[in-house]
Amino acid sequence: MDVSQVARAANAGPSANASSSSANVLSSDFEVFLQMLTAQAEYQDPLQPIDSSEYAAQLAQFSMVEQQVSTNDLLEQMLVSFGANNMNGAANWIGLEALVTGPVNYTGAPISVAPNPPLAADEVDLVVYNAQGTEVQRHALPVSAETYAWDGLGADGTPLAHGEYTLKIESRSNGEILTEDPALSYTRVTEARIDNGVTLLMLQNGYMIEAANVIGLREPDQV
Repeated sequence: MDVSQVARAANAGPSANASSSSANVLSSDFEVFLQMLTAQAEYQDPLQPIDSSEYAAQLAQFSMVEQQVSTNDLLEQMLVSFGANNMNGAANWIGLEALVTGPVNYTGAPISVAPNPPLAADEVDLVVYNAQGTEVQRHALPVSAETYAWDGLGADGTPLAHGEYTLKIESRSNGEILTEDPALSYTRVTEARIDNGVTLLMLQNGYMIEAANVIGLREPDQV
């Protein structure tokens, strides 16, 4: 491998999103490049010294490789700092209740649902589906955005089996369905972590979501 090949390998190094292993490869190429350039200058034939223009080109390639390594180091530091800032912010969410969409894990405790029916609706139902997609409950709700505590109890007071359920808000006007949207529900945040630069939140119901998918936050026990 000659000097120009090393430079091409180095310049094909990682972008801002590359892994740390790719950065190590670039640093290794940089060291090889430096060793080869030094050896070439040390062992050149005094009767046929390196052409000045060729040597200048090699020094320019060396500078490019050095700059690429420095840039990657700076980007890595920025990403680490950004991740730490995200973690500090997400850590403040622990103990709060996050408003999210998605399935809920019913354990017998009431689940706080936040309906948001359209203004044209005159009837609103909370529709409950089991893990197999079968409708198992339907509750009439006030036509408002007031939070509703779904307790999982049937008309006779019998609770549903514990497990995963999907809640939807069905809004109607004059008997016709306007919308059927996933219900928003509040769940307490129990843990925050960073995975590949993405801030993740562990919820009390056992699910993990991206922090970017949280629609709202509130203090607990406001049902």
